[in-house]
Amino acid sequence: MKERIKKIIYNNKALYSRYDKGFSFGCSDFSKLKDKFKGERAFIVGNGPSLNKHDLSLLKNEYSFAVNGIFYKTESEGYRPTFYVVEDRHVMLDNVDKINAFEARYKFFPVDYKSQLKNKKNCWFFRMDKGYYNKTSPYFAIPRFSADMNDKLYCGQSVTMINLQIAYYLGFSEIYLIGMDHSYHIPSDADVAGEEITSNSDDPNHFHPEYFGKGKKWHDPHLDRVERTYSYFKLAYESQGRKVYNATVGGNLEVFERVDYYGLFK
Repeated sequence: MKERIKKIIYNNKALYSRYDKGFSFGCSDFSKLKDKFKGERAFIVGNGPSLNKHDLSLLKNEYSFAVNGIFYKTESEGYRPTFYVVEDRHVMLDNVDKINAFEARYKFFPVDYKSQLKNKKNCWFFRMDKGYYNKTSPYFAIPRFSADMNDKLYCGQSVTMINLQIAYYLGFSEIYLIGMDHSYHIPSDADVAGEEITSNSDDPNHFHPEYFGKGKKWHDPHLDRVERTYSYFKLAYESQGRKVYNATVGGNLEVFERVDYYGLFK
């Protein structure tokens, strides 16, 4: 029965389109942010272990995007991004108090999570198309890119893809990725149920052991899919004369041209 329902949704555009796009009521009007930072550069901060090799104080006078559990870096080093983003529902539910308390000039969330946010100061809510994750969708695991966040943003296996679409809409012309290790290890003591993983020990895949630490849920990262989506987004940027660079210290991500992080501040 479950498979029959999936097939019905898959073969009916009205059904899969509605299911993929999710909520639209309560979205923000992003028009005033269109090209607000045109021609500027920005840093998108990943949360891999290599982030501990970056001096984040250098970003004090830079525009930067950060996500999810970056509040651990705020607590330990005082780093605070310009833009803060959450995509993953497990991240929201497992860290709702810290996310509500976190301060940033701009905080972007799927409108699906609006009810979870009691403190809506500086919060903006976008429509998130989840077709990439839905096996009922003909767009399952197929990269798509939105140039208009007033319409929707597309999932793409990593919250970094949401960041890249937001940065594009805001007008940034040069993007530098840091902390993108592009490697994951699923601990042997983790509970794995399909795509969902529950940690039973410290997190070895991020800059802080409690990031996806004991009791927290996360998803199979599918790095092959991440890489395909990066390649697609690279093309989207370069088609408009914009560039994405990898300034990560080390790591395994080779889709983007590498640059020296510290050399960017000389």
